[in-house]
Amino acid sequence: MKFLRKILDKQDHHFQKGGKLEKFFAIWEMQDTILYTPGNVTKTASHVRDKMDLKRMMILVYFALIPTVLMALYNTGLQANLALAKIGGAAAGSGDWHTAMATFLGIGSNPENLFSNLALGALYFLPIYLVAAAAGGFWEILFAIVRKHEVTEGFLVTSLLFPLILPATIPLWQVALGMSFGVVIGKEVFGGVGMNILNPALTGRAFLFFAYPAEISGDAVWVAVDGHSQATALAQFADTTMEVTASWMDSFIGTIPGSMGETSALACLIGAFILIVTRVGSWQIMLSVVLGMVGFTYFLNFIGSDTNPMFAMTPEWHFVVGGFAFGTVFMATDPVTAAITDGGKWIYGFMIGILVVLVRVINPAFPEGMMLAILFANVFAPIFDKIYLNKNIKRRLARNAK
Repeated sequence: MKFLRKILDKQDHHFQKGGKLEKFFAIWEMQDTILYTPGNVTKTASHVRDKMDLKRMMILVYFALIPTVLMALYNTGLQANLALAKIGGAAAGSGDWHTAMATFLGIGSNPENLFSNLALGALYFLPIYLVAAAAGGFWEILFAIVRKHEVTEGFLVTSLLFPLILPATIPLWQVALGMSFGVVIGKEVFGGVGMNILNPALTGRAFLFFAYPAEISGDAVWVAVDGHSQATALAQFADTTMEVTASWMDSFIGTIPGSMGETSALACLIGAFILIVTRVGSWQIMLSVVLGMVGFTYFLNFIGSDTNPMFAMTPEWHFVVGGFAFGTVFMATDPVTAAITDGGKWIYGFMIGILVVLVRVINPAFPEGMMLAILFANVFAPIFDKIYLNKNIKRRLARNAK
C-alpha cells in the first residue's frame, strides 16, 4: 500500500488549489479518503468529544444494514422461486430476464435451496442497488464540484437504504429518477449533508409513490415474477374479503411479500442492536416510536369497528408487517432529520408511532403509513428541538439569576 500512497501523493498537487485539475478536487479527495485516513491535522488544541466522526458513523450504519440486505436477497429469491414452482418456471421465465436467467443458470423454481434463493434475489436487488448508487453518486459529486465541498460517505448509506424500501419489480429508470429526486430535492437544495430536513431515501420513495403508484404499490409488484401477484400481509388485514395467509413468525422472520428490505423484523432488530451499542442510532427514538404505536393501537382496539378490520389489528402485528420495523430502526433515527434534544426525541418518536397507526387504520386507501409518518415528523423535528432548547435556556437563565 505504500507504493500506491506514493503514486497518489505525486498526483495530489494537480488537484489542489491552483492545480490544473483543481475543479475535480472533490472526486480526488473522495477516493483518497476512502483508501486512506485523511492526512490533515489540527494546528491548535482540539476539543474531541469521542472518536466518532461522519465516516465512522456512516460505515457503522452500512454494516448494520447488512442483515436486512441478506434477507432482501433471500426473501426476494424465495418469493420468486415459490411463484416459479407454482406457475411453472419455463413459462414465467420467458417474459422476465431475471427468471429467464435463473432458469438458464438452473437456480430457479427451487425455493428449498438457500443458494438458489440468494442468487435469484441478487439478480433483482443488485441492478437496483447499482443504479441507485450511480444516480446518487452522480448528483453528490456534481454538487460537491460546483460548491467546492467534500464528497461525504452519506450517499453510500442513502444508495443502500433506497433499494431496500422498493419492490423488486420496479423499473430501473424509476430507480434513477427516484434517487435523483431524493438527493437533489430532499437534500442538496437545502445545502447538502447536514442541512436537509427530509430523509432523502424516503423523499425519493414518496415521489415514486405519488408519481408512479402502479409500480410502487399494488399486488402485482410484491412477487417478482411475471404472471403472478400476491398481496402483502398488511393489505390482507385491510381487505375484509381476504384471508391473512402469513403467520406471525413468518412475518417476523421476513419470508413474506413486501419491499425488498422491509419484510424482516428480525434483521431490523439485529441492526437496531448494532446501532444502539455503537451509539449511532437513538434508542429513545426507537422506543418512543414503538410505545406510540402500541398505545394508539390499543386505543383503536378498544374503540373497535364493525366495518374496518384494521381497528382490531394488534401491536405485535403492526410491528412485523409493512415497513414499521425498518423505518423505526433506520429511517426515524436519521441523525440529520430526526430530533436531537432528549425531550424532542421522545415527542418525535411518539408522533411517528401514532401517525403510522392512524394512516394504516383510518385511511383504507393507503394501508402502509410509515413513510408518510416519518416525513411528516421530519418537518416538525426542528420545532420540537426549538421548544426544548428554549426551555433549557430559560432554566439556565433562571438558575444564574439567583
